This record gives sequence, C-alpha cells and structure tokens, in this order.
Amino acid sequence: MLATALFAVALTGTARAQVDLHVDTLACPIIGFNTGLIVPSSQLSFETLPDGSNGKNATMASLYTPPYLSFGLDAFYKFKSNWLATLEGDLWFGLSSNNLQHRIERMGNVFTRDSIVVGEGGTDANVTCYNRGLSFQVGTGKIFPLNPERNPNSGILARVSAGYMWQQTIFMMNSERAPQLTDDYALLYDHQRHGVLLTEGIGYWFMSARSDLANVYVAFEVSQCWSWSTRQYQIDHYLGLQGKDNNRYFDLLYSIKLCWMFPLRGKTVHDYYFY
Repeated sequence: MLATALFAVALTGTARAQVDLHVDTLACPIIGFNTGLIVPSSQLSFETLPDGSNGKNATMASLYTPPYLSFGLDAFYKFKSNWLATLEGDLWFGLSSNNLQHRIERMGNVFTRDSIVVGEGGTDANVTCYNRGLSFQVGTGKIFPLNPERNPNSGILARVSAGYMWQQTIFMMNSERAPQLTDDYALLYDHQRHGVLLTEGIGYWFMSARSDLANVYVAFEVSQCWSWSTRQYQIDHYLGLQGKDNNRYFDLLYSIKLCWMFPLRGKTVHDYYFY
C-alpha cells in the first residue's frame, strides 16, 4: 500500500513537470552576402551649377538607364540587446549592358557618322558603355522582435549608415582595341565622381533558432549621395561640357536588398527548467 502511494505521488509529480522553452537573444559577429536592385530618382535628383541654379541633365538617372544591379558584403556585430554595429561594401552596375544614355551625342567626336567607334583594325570596336559604382558604409541598426517569447532574434529591422561612394562610366571594347577610349583618353568621357553617402533602411530580419543556414534579412533602403567630379577635364557634348566639371551632384537612390547571413560563433540558448 505504501509503495503504491509513493508511486502515485511520483507519477503525479512527473505529470505536473513543465518545460519552459526560453530562447535567448544572440550576441555574435555575422557576415552576410547581399544582392539587390537600385533605382535612382529622376524627380528628386539634381545637379547644382556654379551659378547656384539647378538642373537634371547629369544626374545618375539621366546618365544611366536604370535599374542597377548590386552585390555586396555585410559585416555585423549583433549585441544581446538586438542593437547592430554594421560595416558594408557594395558594388553596382547597370542591369543593361549598354546603359549610358545619349552616348553618341555625348561623345560625338569619338563616334563616326555611322554611329560606330573605329578600332585599331579599322572595324567597329563594338564599344559597350555602362556605369559602375562602389560604396563603403558604417552604421548601426536595431531589431524589434515581433514575437519575443518564441524568437527574440527576429523582427523589424531599422538601419542607418553613412560612408563613401564612387561611380563612373566604363568602356568595354568587345571586338578590338579602340585607342580613343583607352587609357587616359577614356578619362575624358567617364564622368567619374565620388562623394558621401547616407542610407536609411527598414525591413525584416530573420534568424532561425534551429538552422544556421536560414538567416536572412530583406530591406527597403533610401540613399542620399552628394558627389562631385574627380577629373580635371571632362568632355560631354550632350551637356555642353568641355573642361572642368564644377557642378555638385545630389542623387537619391531607392533599393531593395536581400542578404543571406552567417553567424560566426554562438547559438541561441535553449534552457529547460523542471520542477
């Protein structure tokens, strides 16, 4: 009888044992590989001329047909408080392989009456003109969990960052070398600019408690670029430019970005409590 009673008590205690699954926030460095699309604003971008007036003939949207494709590398440190310290480098270029707008009008002395660039062999060099850009930014961000009881490492992502940007026109000869667009001669037409970049973004950050491979974020970002020409002499007949480009440029960029992330160490902690 006593043994039966003790067994019943033990069984009742076991039946009442509860498991409290607690998923802790993760603190660790993270690397990520991102890709996205960039669309420059044609309405809100402008250049400021030396006399103080504004124009819209030489912004990124006016120079290069959008959208642009971007690839980049992200480095994060995620704190247990869900704050982020971020470092990001991105490369972008035209989705179209020949996206310099009005290229014949811009480089009228390079193209013949037949709208070709003659190469060293006397035939069409099949020149491709497209944009390429590069940026480096540092910043911070915060994750706001939507379900902190089940996964406090995932939620709404808000970010802000700032850094350096550089962009220019790239000339690629597909058939043969064209001296008029090679080496120092290419610098006359490449619209190279650099400047500062400020980016704000909002999106969703997901980190799986079960798999190190299912860690991604998707974000919508808005970037403001303030830039100026790096060349001492620039030729653009479409703009009526033959000399130093003294304009100052403001470009507003919209982008959609997807990043696949890899935590470098640490995992979410599962603690089980029995009573």
